[in-house]
Amino acid sequence: MKALVYHRSIPRYLLSAFFTKLQRKRFHHLVTPLKLEDVPFTPARPGWVTIKTRLCGICGSDVNLLKGAESMLLEPYASLPMVIGHEVLGTVESAPAGSDLAPGQRVLVEPVLDCACRELPPCRFCAKGEYNLCENFLDGALPPGSFLGFNAKASGGMAETTAAHPSKVLHVPDSVSDEDAVLVDSMASVMQPILENFPEPGDTAVVWGAGVLGQHAVRCLRAMGFAGRIVAVARHGFQADMAEAGGADTVLRSPSRQELAKACGGRFVPTTMGGGNVEGGADVVYDCVASSGTFQESLLALRARGRYVMIGTASEIGKADVSSLWFRQLRVTGSASYATAPWKDGRVRTYQACLDLLASGAYPTQGLLTGLYRIEDWKRAFQSAFDKAGSGSMKAAFDFR
Repeated sequence: MKALVYHRSIPRYLLSAFFTKLQRKRFHHLVTPLKLEDVPFTPARPGWVTIKTRLCGICGSDVNLLKGAESMLLEPYASLPMVIGHEVLGTVESAPAGSDLAPGQRVLVEPVLDCACRELPPCRFCAKGEYNLCENFLDGALPPGSFLGFNAKASGGMAETTAAHPSKVLHVPDSVSDEDAVLVDSMASVMQPILENFPEPGDTAVVWGAGVLGQHAVRCLRAMGFAGRIVAVARHGFQADMAEAGGADTVLRSPSRQELAKACGGRFVPTTMGGGNVEGGADVVYDCVASSGTFQESLLALRARGRYVMIGTASEIGKADVSSLWFRQLRVTGSASYATAPWKDGRVRTYQACLDLLASGAYPTQGLLTGLYRIEDWKRAFQSAFDKAGSGSMKAAFDFR
């Protein structure tokens, strides 16, 4: 089968990082250790569901890998070589006896390789349904790797065929199109931290970043009933327009601190050096970029006991003044993919909740999927993800149909 395979090569990884720093909007395919190859397919384990890929989305984590921008601390949580891609929509080819799956069914794959996938007794987090925090990503019947597509045996969806543990396969209703279904993974990555850090009625929420994660954040807040104020921060005009269409009350374009303070209901306080401070402000910031700059400005934008939620993935945060963290007793948290999340008086499986929301027709998806590419056009597909301003890309995906 045709597949995009990422190989272990420290020199090529470092070259990718070097050239990306020189030209950050260009995909340097000549140095990246990613290749389109013909490889044999074998399910990772007996009893897994074999799936013919229909669509596979390109995630920010895939892009960071190709940029040489992943955290060195996360190296143990992947195994190489690996067929990449974890945003998988496909059709069941074969399923184990006794499952509720049958050939021809459209399905999504939830890619977390938890204790169940590794044929281990549930760890303390998996036992509580918090399998995104599984303590056994390095152990069990699979090689190290927390996700399908970051694992030497559990191959990803940027290939004609993949496989998944039956517990990770979800039916796609007929009312949900392929193009909408492939959005579930990125949507769930945002829904999880929003449900875990849902704002109170009347709060002001800032969504920093208006790429696909930021667009999902605005839409998830509104779809789950938040009627308070949403301030979105966008870099590009097309992103700003979509954030407004998705439900943001105010959209700022690379704002000054004065503009940010005003939009959040706070007050700008000049300082002799350091660019000024903000008094008062937002109740929660969902940082969908996670850069040094967005981390700094988010801390300043929060009122006392406000919450900072990192949704975007960062490997390093540069110099930042964290005095607001202790001065205002802020709460700072990260977010790790998806599992189950608190909602109302119980817990919901986040992937399923997103799929149900799409099936209801109450979630606006227009403009979120901006490009479909054949696997042979992988260089052009990744280039669109590297240069979002030039391509107008929100979410690109490979199309195997």
